Amino acid sequence: MGIISLEKADNLYWLGRYSERVYTTSHRYFTSFDIMLDQNEEYYMRYCEALNIPDIYVDSKDFVQRYAFDTENTDSIISNLYRAYDNALVVRDYISSESLAYIQMAIYEMKKAKANIDAPLIAMQRSVDNILACWGCIDDVVYDVVIRNIIKYGRRQERLDLLLRLRGSRTDLKRIFSELEFYLYRSNLKFNRCAFLELALILEQDIIDYPKALDCLEKIVVL
Repeated sequence: MGIISLEKADNLYWLGRYSERVYTTSHRYFTSFDIMLDQNEEYYMRYCEALNIPDIYVDSKDFVQRYAFDTENTDSIISNLYRAYDNALVVRDYISSESLAYIQMAIYEMKKAKANIDAPLIAMQRSVDNILACWGCIDDVVYDVVIRNIIKYGRRQERLDLLLRLRGSRTDLKRIFSELEFYLYRSNLKFNRCAFLELALILEQDIIDYPKALDCLEKIVVL
């Protein structure tokens, strides 16, 4: 890992994963919000089942509030945003205080969204925009390509994980896997080559074994 300790590499990796989780699940939340508002109030049940998270919600209104804003709910968007912040804080010397500030602003916008629970999506979109700004800032100010690639690998792993859970198309899965491979080989992370090759083979099949693919994905990186 060169001058990057294994502990800091772990923080960079999880910064990538948690920030991607916030970004992707926020967009899924926007879609679910509209569906539950206009078509099917019980749609959140399918959402929880697809992501394999506990359905602890009383109804759609409870889901809208607690899935997005409940810090006591470990699966909530805000909880994952705080985890991204915790990891970013530890590696602020690697990613810059400016990049960290964008995650702080994302948290601020989520708090504003919670305060306006009847119409939370505008503030939540600003929170997502700050995540994008954080990624852009890291690309702009972090000159160490290994640091950038560890974060980007974490993002692609999380994106592929969520896409597998949501039973994404073979075309989309292979595209994200190709990006994951690109950043993996440029991150200097230790990885399980057997798990990586097995996942590649699974994604080539006409009928994808999604649970087996998820299992392989989680075994790739060794930290």
